[in-house]
Amino acid sequence: QVQLVESGGGLVQAGGSLRLTCTASGIIFSINAMNWYRQAPGKQRELVAHIISGGATHYADSVKGRFTISRDNAKNTVYLQMNSLKPDDTAVYYCKTYLGMNCWGKGTLVTVSS
Repeated sequence: QVQLVESGGGLVQAGGSLRLTCTASGIIFSINAMNWYRQAPGKQRELVAHIISGGATHYADSVKGRFTISRDNAKNTVYLQMNSLKPDDTAVYYCKTYLGMNCWGKGTLVTVSS
C-alpha cells in the first residue's frame, strides 16, 4: 500500500523559509518521479515542483529561484525548501507520485502572513 506523508508546514512571516518533507512507503522510491503541488483557498491545485529519479527538476514560474525540490532515495524522502515566502504561497501543499494512478498525500498547510 502506497503511503505519502507530508510534514513541515506552519505559519511563517513573509520573507521567511520553511522546508517541507514527504516520506514515502510502499513504493520503489528511487525510480519514481515525485511532485509537490499546492492548493490555495478557492483555487485549483497546481504543480509547484517536480523531480525525476535522476534528479532533474522542474518548477512553476511563480516559485523559480525561491523553492528547491530535492530527494534522498536512501530515506524515501522528497523535500521542498521554500525561501522568500510570500502571502500568495499560502496553500495546502501536497506530495504526489504516479503508480498507474495518481497517489497523493494528505497535505500540509503553509500560511504566510504579510
